[in-house]
Parts: sequence; C-alpha cells; structure tokens
Amino acid sequence: MTKTFRITRRAALLGAAGALAAPGIKPSFAQSAPIKVGVLHSLSGTMAISETALRDTVLMMVEWQNSRGGIGGRHLEAVVVDPASNWPLFAEKARELLQVHKVDVTFGCWTSVSRKSVLPVFEELNGLLFYPVQYEGEEESKNIFYTGAAPNQQAIPAVEYLMSADGGEAKRIALLGTDYVYPRTTNRILRAFLNSKGISDADIMEEYTPFGHSDWQGIVSRVKRFAGEGKKTAIVSTINGDANVPFYRELGNQGVKAEDIPSVAFSVGEEELAGIDTKPLVGHLAAWNYFMSVESTVNTEFKNLWQAYIKNPRRVTNDPMEATFTGFKMWAQAVAQAGTTTVDAVRTAIIGQKVDAPCGYTEEMHANHHLSKPVMIGEVQENGQFNIVWKTPNAIPAENWSPFIPENANRRR
Repeated sequence: MTKTFRITRRAALLGAAGALAAPGIKPSFAQSAPIKVGVLHSLSGTMAISETALRDTVLMMVEWQNSRGGIGGRHLEAVVVDPASNWPLFAEKARELLQVHKVDVTFGCWTSVSRKSVLPVFEELNGLLFYPVQYEGEEESKNIFYTGAAPNQQAIPAVEYLMSADGGEAKRIALLGTDYVYPRTTNRILRAFLNSKGISDADIMEEYTPFGHSDWQGIVSRVKRFAGEGKKTAIVSTINGDANVPFYRELGNQGVKAEDIPSVAFSVGEEELAGIDTKPLVGHLAAWNYFMSVESTVNTEFKNLWQAYIKNPRRVTNDPMEATFTGFKMWAQAVAQAGTTTVDAVRTAIIGQKVDAPCGYTEEMHANHHLSKPVMIGEVQENGQFNIVWKTPNAIPAENWSPFIPENANRRR
C-alpha cells in the first residue's frame, strides 16, 4: 500500500540542525503546491534490513527542510512506497510515483537490479532519481544521480589494501557474492584487476548465492580449504541483504578470524552489524566512503540530526544514509538555485554542487552524475562500530566506466 507522509514536526530538528545551513532562496520561486519527494525503498523482504534506514533518512531530511521553511517557501511532502524487495515491482512503484503522485524527485533503490528495473521508467517519464548505494558502474543516465561509490571508489582500493603490507599481503582472493548484476560485474572488474597485479585465476575463488541465502557452512568450509593451500587468503564479500547475518555467524562458528583469513565487505555497515554478534568478527573489514565513527563537525551534526528525528540511541548511521543526506542537500541546493523543481532545470543546476559531507570531505557532483568521494577501510569493533585504519587523503572522482572492462577502451570520459 502506498503511504503519503505529511511532515509536521519541526522543533527538535530546528535545534539539531542549526549549523547545517542551506543556500539562499530565489524570491521568485513560486509558493504553490508542496514539493513532492518520492521514497522508493524496500520496507519488507530480504533488503528491508538495509533499506528501511534509508526511508527514515529521507523522511528526516524532508522534515529538516520543512523546519527551515521548505524550499522557496514551499514545503516538502514525502510519498513512500514499498517495492518489497521485488525487482519488477520497483518499476511499477516508480511509475506510480511519477504518474500518479507526480513527485518532483525520488530517492531510492539499493540493489543494482532494482535500479536497472526503474531506469527505463525514469528515462521515459523524465523523472529524477538519486541512487545512494555503491554499485558496479558501467552506467550513466541523465535521469539518475549516483551518490554511492563506483568501483574505483571502493572495490579496487579495498583489494589493494588487502594486498598491501598493512592489509596482510593477500595472494589469494575468495570472491563471494549474491547472484545478481552488482557482484558479478564488480567481480569481473576485480578479477581483471587482480590478473593485472600478477594474481592468476587459479588463486581466485568465485562463488555466488541467491538473495536470502542462509546455509553458509559448505561455502565457508571451502574458503578454509582454499586458504589452506599455502598462500595468504582474503575474502572479498559482495553479499547483500539479510544473507549477511548467517554468513558472518558461520565465519564465527568455524573460527575464521581476521588475522588468518581477513574479509572485506562492500555491503555491510553499522546497520547490518546491529543484528550480529560482532565479537567473533573483530578485525574483519568493510570498505565504504563514510563510517559513523568519522570525527568531523558535520558528522556530529548529522548524528545529532538523526537522533533528534529517530529518538532511539540504538539506531546507527551508515554510508548509504550519508549518501542519501548528501544527495538530498545537493538536490535542495539545485532547486533553490534553479528557482523551480522542473527536472531539466534542476538536473543542470546539480552539476558542480558541493556539500561538506559527514565523511569529513567536501563532495562535488560531476558531469557524469557521480560524486567525488573519499575511500575508507574500517575494522569491525566489538560494539558494532568501525575503527578507520586507512583512508585516502582526498575525495576521488568516480570512474563509472572501468578501465578493467575491455569494452570501455574507446569510451570518451
């Protein structure tokens, strides 16, 4: 069922967001109907473990913007739908948001299969989608802004770290992923990258499992045998959704310790760890562009804003939430600059927008509709947080067309 949320609470967010100032508003911006913000995230099914927090982040930002008078005097109204981890249903719900509710912008999707499901709908109807999750690249749409990481902003630096002295000098890599486009394409890129570094296919293990997979005993046992053949081995995980809970539980059950077989995850953050006993996982890694443990003024404001909205100290922040926050602020700045919510005008105004992000870096939207972002490696701690052990000195522009995909050789960037 579609739910429409009219956001009215203001006082708590006024106090929490004092330093999160927005740009000046053009006085000519018509003060008419509410600006409608679509929210297209799974609230049920296998991906709800990750996506529900993103729904809450968008609602928080809508409320925050309204607490400051909206945009140009127009308040925002969130329209929430639940595509229920059903990839074809994502397209139907996207069409509903654009044609029935006539939203001005949509924030949504997690998996690449859901994004690819809705992409033709947004292009056909000239909608605007902000996609906040790391992905495999190999895409560029005029109707999508990608605020998560491309492979050169997460996957490749993470594997480089595992191969470095600080990361354990791995010589064999087990690529474990959920069976859909993001893991398979990312691992195609990583296999080519590993080959370029002298690691042969014989030293690369690659296995895929369906969404919601729960029986990890055999796969973890095979990883241990693979690691027992004389070369330092690491796991690179592109496992998505609630399958991560039994996977990490099985690592603990079989005594797979970080000092022996370190794993680095691309889809596990603070939200997913909240449902796992992290004691056996201390020292395992995740690669993101933000961790809740980042020390920065903007991150303190972001966490305060979140707690003022959610009122639950157990609810954490994570990377896709930060990417949602950053994308929302860029969109709001672009609407204010353009003086309209018209998609073509806002799309033009978004290019070049900058935001001082909670990650502690200034992020900028580039002409390829991707952000410059820092890269961070974090170690799991007993409390479910991450200790940042490595990060890039600067934000890195995205390469959405990987040089490790041969077909991209003639693309003009």
